[in-house]
Amino acid sequence: MRIRILGVGMGPQHVTAEVAEALASVDYVLAAQKASDDGDHDELLAIRQAILNTYGREDKPPEVVAVPDPERDRSAELSSPGYQQAVAEWHRKRADAYAAILREREGTAAFLVWGDPSLYDSTIRIVELVRNSGLDVDYDVLPGISAPQVLAARHRIVLHDIGRPVHLTTGRRLREATWAGLDNIVAMLNPPPSRWDVQGLEDWDIWWGANLGAPGERLVSGRMGEVMPAIIDSRAAAKAEAGWVMDAFLLRRT
Repeated sequence: MRIRILGVGMGPQHVTAEVAEALASVDYVLAAQKASDDGDHDELLAIRQAILNTYGREDKPPEVVAVPDPERDRSAELSSPGYQQAVAEWHRKRADAYAAILREREGTAAFLVWGDPSLYDSTIRIVELVRNSGLDVDYDVLPGISAPQVLAARHRIVLHDIGRPVHLTTGRRLREATWAGLDNIVAMLNPPPSRWDVQGLEDWDIWWGANLGAPGERLVSGRMGEVMPAIIDSRAAAKAEAGWVMDAFLLRRT
């Protein structure tokens, strides 16, 4: 049994030649089906299908097998240990659901990972859980274009000053990073801007983007205190247009 974990950026335009070649070897794609506002259409599943239509085998187009995504505790008040426990349980449920399908099917399965599998994505961890469940699975991983790469390209910036580091974290841990004295931060997996703790960061510079590389992409940059209303409006507009929203930003002390 073989699984291919393939980074696909944000759509057909980001698929590398290496991943395109791998897609020609795939029999079906496993994908989490998330609840949508209309309860039916899932735009992220549609993007996966567009990728397969472009790069899959013509004689036997791969099928997208949509797996209802288990519920996860997303309470804003979760402590760090509570959050980690909630995510671990969610991953276990996902692994159980995928393992059940893998036992029923033959051939090569794939996961199409947004951005790059190495960066704030848990597909590799989940496939390891599948293996630990007793399935004899062999898998490989191919990289993709990540959100920070697209963010930097769209804003025509370098993510760090000369000879300086860049810190990657999640929006949930942004304040923790600034308290630690870090002053050049890329944040992903962000909650709505209304929940960002940015007190004292009004004079920092921000380069923000939503749905990077996808239709309806939005970009905002400037001083945090000045552009925060534009970020809030742009994020809401991106979600209304696409039905989903993923954003990332670079925050730097002036």
